[in-house]
Order: sequence, then structure tokens, then C-alpha cells
Amino acid sequence: MSEAPNAELASFFTDCQQAFTAGKLQRLVLSKYKGAEADLNRITIRPVQIKEQQLLSFLYDYRTNHVTKNFALSEAVTQLQQWLGADFHNAHLITHEWEIQISFSKKGKVLINKNRNKNTAAAGAQAGAAVEVAHNRAKLRYVEQDRPYLRELGITDANGQIIPAMSRKWKQINKFIEVLSTAIQQTGLDKRRELHIADFGSGKAYLTFAVHDYLTANLGVKTQVTGVELRQGLVDLCNQTAHKLALAGIKFEQGDVQHFAAQNINIMIALHACDTATDYALNMGIRTGAEIIMCSPCCHKQIRPQLKSPALLAPLLQHGIHLGQEAEMLTDGLRALLLEAHGYDTKVFEFISLEHTSKNKMILAQKRKTPRDNSEILQQIADIKAFYGIQEQCLETLLCN
Repeated sequence: MSEAPNAELASFFTDCQQAFTAGKLQRLVLSKYKGAEADLNRITIRPVQIKEQQLLSFLYDYRTNHVTKNFALSEAVTQLQQWLGADFHNAHLITHEWEIQISFSKKGKVLINKNRNKNTAAAGAQAGAAVEVAHNRAKLRYVEQDRPYLRELGITDANGQIIPAMSRKWKQINKFIEVLSTAIQQTGLDKRRELHIADFGSGKAYLTFAVHDYLTANLGVKTQVTGVELRQGLVDLCNQTAHKLALAGIKFEQGDVQHFAAQNINIMIALHACDTATDYALNMGIRTGAEIIMCSPCCHKQIRPQLKSPALLAPLLQHGIHLGQEAEMLTDGLRALLLEAHGYDTKVFEFISLEHTSKNKMILAQKRKTPRDNSEILQQIADIKAFYGIQEQCLETLLCN
């Protein structure tokens, strides 16, 4: 190895040590394993305190199980020096200030990419501004292409390359995990020992498997993910895939969001929830006390026939497309306000285009840590309904029962 790569590696090891010593280390993930242990996928390293001693916990992610070992800083650095570039060809360091990714080409060339951590950067810092410290720029990903579930689900081929026809789905998975990762850090769920996730309308379970893999492999959190799907054939297929991959903590059940009995859910997901199915999903998330609720609605049939728009707007709303857009805005706007009124901070934003539909909106709600007076929001909801002549909104009705 040349002097330049040695210098870059030394700088990376220094960053790791300084982050741990300063209490700013969040995690370090070693991946693209090329060593002798056939079943080892990756190692996730996180700081832990055991009997008043600060250590580094190494979570070994094997195909069929997980093994945890704890090391002092000096021992951990020695392991890293032995592994990087030999057994592991990729490392992703996340601190309170930085995200640093180091990778090795087939010819042994070292590529390093360093970015400000957008999620925890101090106010005023140029969050997300990339600092390129190598001649080549490696794109940071929240999901790595070598994950076994991607191959089993037909996203990647036997060589870990993205199948062209699945490129949109690959982008969707990455964007979804990016949004989820930020929400998990903001709500403090990454500090929990165990998490329960429900994914309603899980379908072929691309995102269900991605969530399970991210939480167990990247965060090292004990996770129970339940995919709920109406079609029994897909339920059976996904359970078979989980069994084939020997995954613990993920299962699929037949059912729908209106009738599924959910309890103690930390993260509730319902993408592509048609019409009032979104309202039932939001209601369930609120009722079970989920810290994170993620919904992606795709149609808004309940509000549209109720609309009595003011006369001034009649020339604009004579076109059906405008009336539909107004109904969509009102439906999701009221949902966001109702979530706000029930203890959540809420965002409604454009998500990446979902496969088989042009709809790309997401409602993301994070449970508020401090309660507040919501009487003003409730009045806003009442005023909006009165202005447009809306008699009933499904989520509001469910929350009142």
C-alpha cells in the first residue's frame, strides 16, 4: 500500500479515536467483507458503558445469528487496522459532526468521502456540504448493495449489481431508509434496546425487509418487524423469504389495517394506503403510541364530494384536475393538523416516485416529547371544515370514538 493510502487510513483511525474519546461517536459500520468467515456480513461498532467503563461494542452480523463482543479503544483500533483493506473493504463512520466513508477498490486504491452530519450539525454550519478528501468521490448510501435480502427480492443480481428494471425501487428503498434514519435519530429510538415496527400493506415487502436490515445490522437494535398484507400469497412468499435468509425478528401476517390489533408499536408504516385506509393507519399509530408514523396516501375520495368551495374559487375549480388537487390538499392537510393536535410534529412532503403510481407524497409524524395546548389547532380544523362545508373526515371520526 502506498504512502498516500497509509496517510488516509491513519487519518481515518485518528477520527475514530477522537470521536470515541470526545463522546461523539454514533456508530462505525464495517461492510463488504472478503474474509474467511463465509457467513459474516458486517460488523457494527457502537460505544457502550459497562460498569462505568467506556467500551466499544462490536455486533457481528452473521447470516443466521448475531454475536456481540466488547473491546477497549486500543484493542478496537488494532482490530480495525488489521481488518480494513484486508477483510473489510468498506467502513462508514458516523459521529455527531461528520459522516466519513472509506472504501477500497479492487486494485487497493483508497477512496474517502467526508460530509457534515446533516442530522446533528451545529446551527449555522453548512449542513450536508461535502468535503472531498480523495480524488474519487464515493456516494454515501443508507443501504448497501451486497445485502442478502436485496438479492432474494430481485433488486440485485448474484454479483450484487442493481438489476436495471429495479433501479426505481432501489432508489425508493434508499430514500425511505434515509428519511426513517433521520426520524429515528430525532426521536431517540436509536438509543432503545428493542423496537417494534408494523408495516401495513407490506406487499412484496421491499421496504419491510429494508427496515429490518437497517435496524438490526446498522443500528444493532433488537427488532421485531411485522408486515401486514391482505393477499395471503404474498404473506406466504415473504415468510418463505425470511425463513430462507434465516432472519430473526421479522414475520408477515394476513390482515388489513382496519382490523389488525396492534399494541406497543414504535414505528408504524403504511405506504400506498388508499383513501381512508390512510386514516385507519394514522389512527392506529396514534392509538398505539407510535413514536414515528409514516404514511403515503394515494387517493382522496372521501372529501371531494363534500366540498362546497366559495363562489370566488368556482372559475378555478371548474376543472376536474384542480378540484382533485384541492381535495388532496385538504385531506392531507387535515390529517397533518389532526396529528399535530394529538401530540405529533408533522411534515407533509414529496417523496421519491413510488413504483406503479405517480403519487409521491409522504406524511411523516414524530411524537412530541413535551405536551402542549392543542386548542388552537383544533379550532383551525373546525374553521377549515366550516369554510369548505366538510361534514366528516375519517381520521377525526376515528379519533373521537
